Amino acid sequence: MSTKRWFLWLGLILIFSLILSACAGTQAEEQEQFVCPEPEPRLEVASKELNLFVWTEYIPTEWKTCFEQVYGVRINHDEYSSNEEMYAKLAAGGTNYDLVQPTDYFVGLMIQQEMLQKLDKSKLFILDTLDPNYMNLKFDPGNEYTIPYQAGTDAIIYNADKVANPPASFADLWRPEYAGRMVFLDDPRIIIGMTLLTLGYDVNTTDPAQLEEAKVKLMELIPNVKLFDSDSPKTALIAGDVDLGIVWTGEAVLAKRENPAFVFVYPTEGAILWQDNWALLANAPHPDAAYAWLNYTMQGNLFWLMLRDFPYINPSRAALEYARVNQADLYNEYINSDITNVPQDVIERGHRITDVGEATPLYDRIWTEVKGGE
Repeated sequence: MSTKRWFLWLGLILIFSLILSACAGTQAEEQEQFVCPEPEPRLEVASKELNLFVWTEYIPTEWKTCFEQVYGVRINHDEYSSNEEMYAKLAAGGTNYDLVQPTDYFVGLMIQQEMLQKLDKSKLFILDTLDPNYMNLKFDPGNEYTIPYQAGTDAIIYNADKVANPPASFADLWRPEYAGRMVFLDDPRIIIGMTLLTLGYDVNTTDPAQLEEAKVKLMELIPNVKLFDSDSPKTALIAGDVDLGIVWTGEAVLAKRENPAFVFVYPTEGAILWQDNWALLANAPHPDAAYAWLNYTMQGNLFWLMLRDFPYINPSRAALEYARVNQADLYNEYINSDITNVPQDVIERGHRITDVGEATPLYDRIWTEVKGGE
C-alpha cells in the first residue's frame, strides 16, 4: 500500500473513531443527566430479581436502570410481538415470569385459564393517580387483576408526499394502487376485525359464515401487503419502504416526528380501540419486586418517559401533570395531537375487541390460511 493511501485510510479511521466517541459521549451525557427519583413510598423487597414479559419496544431504558439502582433488583426482560405469542409461551410452561402486559381482550381468557392472580390493592399506591376513564372496564370489572398501562387506536397512516389519493376507510385499502406499498400489524384480531368492519359486521362476530366471507375478502388484500410488522411498523414507513398501512397510535406519532408528512386517519368504519395492562401472573416468583416495580415506574416523575419514548394514550394523570410542568414540549405535543388526545366522536364510533371464546380457533385458522395463501 502506498504511503498516500495509508494516510488516507488512517485519516478515515480517525474520523470514524471521533464520530463513535462523540455519539457515545452524547449517550453517556444523556444518561448522566437523568436523575433517578426516589420511590414514593419505598417498599420492602426481599427478591433479588424481577422477570418481565412485555411487548416489544415498550419499556423506557431508565426504568430498568433506576429500579436496579434504587432497589438492587436485577431486571430480566423478555419481549413478545402479539398477545397470541405471549399466551402460547405461558400456556406451554413459561411460568417463571412475574409481570405481563395483556391487551384488554386477552385478560378475560387469562383469568379463565387461572393464569393471573388478583392484585393486592393495599400494595398499589398509584391507583389514585390513574385516569378513571381507563379503570373498571368490562374486561376486568373493579380492576381485580389488572391496572392500565397504555391505550390507543388501530387506524390508517399514510405519507401525504407519496399517496396522491389517500384512504379514508379500511375498505379503501383494497385499492389496486396501494399494492406493494403497505405495512400491516401482524395481528389476527386487528386485521380480520377491520375486514369484518368493511363488510358491515361486528368486529367480534362468532358467526362462521361472516368469518368465511371476511376470509375470502382478506385473501384478496393480503398479496398487496408488503410487510407485516408488530415490532416496529414505523421503521418501514420512515425508511420509505412503504407509504401507508395500519399501525398503532404510538407508532404513528413516532413516524410523524421523523416526517411530518405522515397523516393518521380514523377510518369511516370506526377505529379499533385497545388498552394494554399490567397483570401479575398466578405463579409469579417475585411478587414483592413486582409491586415495587409497578409503584415506582408508574410514578409521575418516571411514567412521563412514555410520552417521550412510546407516545400512546397515557392513563396516568400524574405523568401528564409532571410533563405539563417539567416537559412542556412533550406535553403540548401529546395534548394537541388528535392521535394521542383522541376526539370524543372517534371513541364513540370506535370498536373494542373482546374475547370471542370458542370462536378463537376459527380466527386463528383463518389467519393462518390467509397468510399462507390457502
